[in-house]
Amino acid sequence: MALTHNLGFPRIGARRELKIALEQYWKGESSLADLQRAGAELRQRHWQQQAGLDRVPVGDFSFYDQVLDMSLTLGHLPARAQGFDGEPLDNYFRIARGRSAATDDQACCAIAAGEMTKWFDTNYHYIVPEFTADTAFSLDASRLLEQLREARALNINAKPVIIGPVTYLALGKAKDDSNPLDLLPALLDVYAELLVTLGQHGADWVQVDEPLLVTDLDADWSHAFNVAYHQLKSAPVKILLASYFGGLDDNRYLAAHLPVAGLHLDAVRGRDDVQPLLNLLPSHRVLSLGVIDGRNIWKTDLGAVLDWLEPIAERLGDRLWLAPSCSLLHVPVDLSRETTLDDELRSWLAFALQKLDELALLASALNQGRDSVAPALADNRAAIASRQQSTRVNNPAVRSAVAAITPALGERRSGYPQRAAQQAAHLQLPAWPTTTIGSFPQTEEIRRARYQYRHGTLDKDAYHDAMRTEIAHSVAAQEKLGLDVLVHGEAERNDMVEYFGEQLDGYAFSRFGWVQSYGSRCVKPPILFGDISRPHAMTVEWIRYAQSLTDKPLKGMLTGPVTLLNWSFVRDDQPRADTCYQLALAIREEVLDLEAAGVNIIQIDEAALREGLPLRRSQWAGYLDWAVQAFRIAANGVADRTQIHTHMCYSEFNDIMAAIAAMDADVITIETSRSQMELLDAFDDFRYPNEIGPGVYDIHSPNIPDAEHMVALMTQAAERIPAERLWVNPDCGLKTRRWEEVTPALENMVAAARQLRAAHIR
Repeated sequence: MALTHNLGFPRIGARRELKIALEQYWKGESSLADLQRAGAELRQRHWQQQAGLDRVPVGDFSFYDQVLDMSLTLGHLPARAQGFDGEPLDNYFRIARGRSAATDDQACCAIAAGEMTKWFDTNYHYIVPEFTADTAFSLDASRLLEQLREARALNINAKPVIIGPVTYLALGKAKDDSNPLDLLPALLDVYAELLVTLGQHGADWVQVDEPLLVTDLDADWSHAFNVAYHQLKSAPVKILLASYFGGLDDNRYLAAHLPVAGLHLDAVRGRDDVQPLLNLLPSHRVLSLGVIDGRNIWKTDLGAVLDWLEPIAERLGDRLWLAPSCSLLHVPVDLSRETTLDDELRSWLAFALQKLDELALLASALNQGRDSVAPALADNRAAIASRQQSTRVNNPAVRSAVAAITPALGERRSGYPQRAAQQAAHLQLPAWPTTTIGSFPQTEEIRRARYQYRHGTLDKDAYHDAMRTEIAHSVAAQEKLGLDVLVHGEAERNDMVEYFGEQLDGYAFSRFGWVQSYGSRCVKPPILFGDISRPHAMTVEWIRYAQSLTDKPLKGMLTGPVTLLNWSFVRDDQPRADTCYQLALAIREEVLDLEAAGVNIIQIDEAALREGLPLRRSQWAGYLDWAVQAFRIAANGVADRTQIHTHMCYSEFNDIMAAIAAMDADVITIETSRSQMELLDAFDDFRYPNEIGPGVYDIHSPNIPDAEHMVALMTQAAERIPAERLWVNPDCGLKTRRWEEVTPALENMVAAARQLRAAHIR
């Protein structure tokens, strides 16, 4: 009998209940008990929704981030976060966002938030563990034990979930010249204690996540896996070692021979591993196959999966476990709420709960035969055929345009030095020019107007008037602050991807398809189901209006093709490169229309460039070739004096600086504040040729940086990059912050730029 289980469930709630509870607590509008009660209610609901599984994950719920949870479980806090009295959860939030609730005494309770970066190749952000040679660990299993107790009280067959020791070390960063692997012996002592503790409290299986196994491992990291699991093999629980986000490839032998009770494989992205592993695994070991895509929302072709799965089920019997490919954290909760999607498109989709239904159908077909679920399989077969045959998916004109792309489409008329001279003469900007990344606070007034417009209680003209009022406010505020290059503030935009997707043919939209990005921040990825085209201009009127309000240069703001691709639920029936080129052609049309409207600075954000990078270095070149070319196609139809900006944030960029330079944007703004200008290390070996704005204001924290701090960061930057090519800016957009935070922070930023100019740092 094949068994079913899940690796993790979306924690934010179908109605974003966790987001609401967190933000109320942080604002001081609710108590810690209210927040903890909301968390407990969500956990109970989610376990009950998964109760049909043979084993249900416990410990996958988090109030902010599962990596930060693991840091606290291991007693591993940054030194600056130690010594606080009061509630542990408040200290947890200090590490995550610099401060906890609004009632904190800012003078004593604000700290530098932990660095935040992307979880492998997803749009989920985690808090980076910080290591030094003196790092020590001590067990605090209270969070896991409480959740295990709650689940067992509901008669849930609970499977605790933890991040594995080797992946945990690889996710962190040394803050000195020490090697994190030197910490492995001490870390394993705490992991061994944790597994014993979980066993003592009733756990029989523990899921230990080691997604590092799908990446390139050198001899030291491979050895670390052997050391870790040979030391942990005596634990009184059975370990299910979980890999996901890719194939094991050359790590198959290593994974198959680690002394664990079971191995989970991502059989969506790593299908080629399945047959080799059947021959490598010892005869007693469980093989968990992730046969449902946990990263996308398309319905699974159940018949096709059964065709290759049935012989494996016959061979393995009850040693076969079935699961989604990875945690369902990366998909929305429930498709049944999407009543506004048309029936045809809706029939092609599956959210988290529907994916668990698919899992149950596969298990029934394997265990009782296909006849036992014949009507459901027939419905599935019809939905798959409907999508394959739909005329909504393919547009011959778009495909012809992509086929006609030539290298010349991605070339600027002149090289950067010639362009820079023309742009400097035209724009007349001071040294250390100041700007922001694009968005300003999405106030209650903006949200209320958008809600009323969507629900028909505010007509189009009144809504546009309201947005123009907000744009005028943003422009006036920037002029008062003394910023050099302004933005319109993006009041009219619900999301940097969704806004554009709503105006492009080939996209569809859910109402409740929220996915957690970090903490309380949720995104609602658009559904990219067909060929992409732009039926009309998307931003020109808003930008033209904003520019009419000021004599200062104002940036046109666009989202780039790679980010539109990587932050959407993308069609899986053609190469991603083909879809990206379609997006690039659509954005190119918008760029040219902005230029024709007199916009001389155009920012094309590619925040997700690094996120799409394959986890195997051998596959990087192929991805970067088409991703960089797509950006260049979008950006490079303009005249030399039109200045092209791009923006990137919250990823590791040091190892792809050559590709970023190849994008040939005139100016790049990039996140560096949380990492204390760590990006600058890349310039020891690489001479970046164009202009760059290393972010000096961490907008994901409510803390307000002072001018001296920003001057210090920019002075560091000037040691590596000529000052005449440096900009001063925040590290990301300001939509999630309040004006009460943004205004003083930007005042300090402008003051920092003036200090730098006065000091004549060159």
